[in-house]
Amino acid sequence: MTPEDAIVATADRIAELLEAGADPHTPLRGAEWTVGEAAAHLALAGKLMADIGAGEDRPYGDGTPSGLAAANRAALGLFPQRDPAVLGAEISVTARAFVAAAADRDPRQAVLTPMGPMDLSTLGSYLLTHLLGHGYDIAVALRGPHMVDRDMVALTLPFMRQAMPRAVNAGAAGHHACYLLRIGRARFAVTFADGVPTVADTPPRRPDCTIAIDPVAFLLLALGRWTAPTVMARAKVVVWGRKPWLGLRFPLLFTAP
Repeated sequence: MTPEDAIVATADRIAELLEAGADPHTPLRGAEWTVGEAAAHLALAGKLMADIGAGEDRPYGDGTPSGLAAANRAALGLFPQRDPAVLGAEISVTARAFVAAAADRDPRQAVLTPMGPMDLSTLGSYLLTHLLGHGYDIAVALRGPHMVDRDMVALTLPFMRQAMPRAVNAGAAGHHACYLLRIGRARFAVTFADGVPTVADTPPRRPDCTIAIDPVAFLLLALGRWTAPTVMARAKVVVWGRKPWLGLRFPLLFTAP
């Protein structure tokens, strides 16, 4: 599946859930939002991404998780639509608008996004990640099958890799360690020097800790939908190396965007 096909398929799956008689007041598990609010956010974000993909300048937040949360609250306050069917249709439309806009531009073209500068191809990965995260929440709340699978997760990794330095939290202060992540067939290293991470294809030195994790578990953990104990309880991760205990600390170094 291409990234473009994945974006459209995920948006359409979310729309199907929302159009099947969804109650907009249904609360999301572990979140302050309702289904209607999450759907409204996806509709707004889809328009934002489509505009950026078309070359428009759309500042939004300050690139930090807290700044994005504040921008999301402000945007929702100005957008009263909560009808699931209406919002589902809008989510599908904006996903296609992004794909169409991006198709006419160089995928290496730099754009400014809510998570900082990145190329257009990575912006597509960002949009897919965003759809999968909130789509998962909506599916769980409505007791429907979610749309996160191994193939989809592989397409989110370009964005996840780039977003890591922006999602680091205060818990990483002074941290020094080299991690090798094995996510399905994907491999990359995250090396901390005095709390600042560098992401690279290969580790610059022998890893202190290697983390082999199921792709779906990785994405849900990274997005704050699962916790590390949940991942371990479901036997979705294995860690080893000179300092295997660092595997427990790794997810705590980041705040989900």
